[in-house]
Amino acid sequence: MAALGGHTPSFSQALQGGLSPSRLRIELLAGLTVALALVPEAVAFAFVAGVHPLVGLYAAFIVGLITALIGGRPGMISGATGALAVVMVSLVAQHGVEYLFAAVVLMGAIQIGAGVFRLGKFIRLVPHPVMLGFVNGLAIVIFLAQLSQFQVPGSADAAGHGMANGEWLSGAPLAMMLALVALTMAVIWLLPRMTSAIPAPLAGIAITGLVVIVFGLDVPRVGDMASIEGGLPAFHIPMVPLTLETLQIVLPYALILAAIGLIESLLTLNLVGEITGERGGASQECVAQGVANTVTGFFGGMGGCAMIGQSMINVKSGGRTRIAGITAALCLLLFIVVASPLIEQIPLAALVGVMFMVVIGTFAWNSLMILRKIPLTDALVMLLVTVTTVLTDLAIAVVVGVIVSALAYAWNNAKRIHARSYLTPEGAKVYQVQGPLFFGSTDGFTELFTPEDDPSRVVVDFAESRVVDQSALTAIEAVAARYEAAGKSIQLRHLSRDCHQLLSRAGQLIVDSDDDPDYGIAVNYSVRTGQLSGAH
Repeated sequence: MAALGGHTPSFSQALQGGLSPSRLRIELLAGLTVALALVPEAVAFAFVAGVHPLVGLYAAFIVGLITALIGGRPGMISGATGALAVVMVSLVAQHGVEYLFAAVVLMGAIQIGAGVFRLGKFIRLVPHPVMLGFVNGLAIVIFLAQLSQFQVPGSADAAGHGMANGEWLSGAPLAMMLALVALTMAVIWLLPRMTSAIPAPLAGIAITGLVVIVFGLDVPRVGDMASIEGGLPAFHIPMVPLTLETLQIVLPYALILAAIGLIESLLTLNLVGEITGERGGASQECVAQGVANTVTGFFGGMGGCAMIGQSMINVKSGGRTRIAGITAALCLLLFIVVASPLIEQIPLAALVGVMFMVVIGTFAWNSLMILRKIPLTDALVMLLVTVTTVLTDLAIAVVVGVIVSALAYAWNNAKRIHARSYLTPEGAKVYQVQGPLFFGSTDGFTELFTPEDDPSRVVVDFAESRVVDQSALTAIEAVAARYEAAGKSIQLRHLSRDCHQLLSRAGQLIVDSDDDPDYGIAVNYSVRTGQLSGAH
């Protein structure tokens, strides 16, 4: 997706009057649009987790507000998400909602630690094909999540939650639903071509809602899912015993939730950064997510992370500062406390139309065009991540994609090791090693040498190679030992000073040169003891 460019004003600039009235209006309207889209999402994810809708709404408010204030990227929207809800449902079913609150508090503490130790920088290791697969998979997941709105509502459960009964709409109800969805999408598509005064998604919701209310159309509305009326979130210490057994129950869930939340948030940070033209902020985002979840756990919320769908709604509505995120959170609270009767009248078709437009804007359509032009490995990784995202969850998909990409990279580099050899006038044989020497290429490296056929003096030149890890050092030692066992002389040239120190047994075989490389080995390995002795 192309960056929209332009300077992004900060929240402090906004407070100091750095935003024009027109920009402030756009930010406020973008926040209102996001808040309207957050309501059914938060309620639906609360159903998935098996908790009361207000638990999801409070999480959307608290997580959204705190991350908007101190998060790593203005424009991002956070709240209760489905990726976390599917993990929570097992904990809630087995131990109850109080254990969920405790797990969310611990999850937040883990995320704060990740930010303090600057672990967010490792998101750089996610390759571009994984990002494309992640985005495409997410777009498909968002699309599939909207299909439940095309099912016939069933009777309410014991908690008063209206649930779909599994039967699809047909006939006139289906036609009406599709027509309203199409109307919303048409408004969102056409309005920016006429004016930018009002965010297109907000206009789509307003116009479709007005049509439904004026004509009294009998269509599913937000209130049919559940009542969103409630009070202010109250401070609440999770009612769980402070024992080692409790820790053993909640810690595994907290670790998984923290990992999923950070992966989804950091990928959203990168995606929003591409659109707004900003970089950095990964560690700050980790801390913000951690603080938000810790607070949420003490106020009866289910926790959350960044939401790509709502973030896309925000940036496409013009939201570029922290004001939009803050507005979304505060409007959501107002909906809960004051305006629930009005918000419950919004037709679900309008919100489905907004999310369908998010799907169209989120899917990387150009990735379909380049599938035949990029390396086969990259194309397979992209498809693998997309399918895994749809079938499992976002975090697993990204981890799988990174692992496969890393293995493919290691395999390709393992095949690059080779050597040129020639005889000097003095009768010595010189091997000029080329390519990286690491764990994947050590077998190929050792196969380059033939001690039984070589002359009595051999020189191994590493000027065009790079020794990467402990496996490489061991392979060098093994080759030297083979020549020594054959009673032949071997010299090692153009190894780094680091290698001089680590290759203790072959140290006398190394020839010093002024043009020796100066790179470092990743680990400190003693050939004499055969043990790692710490970071170098």
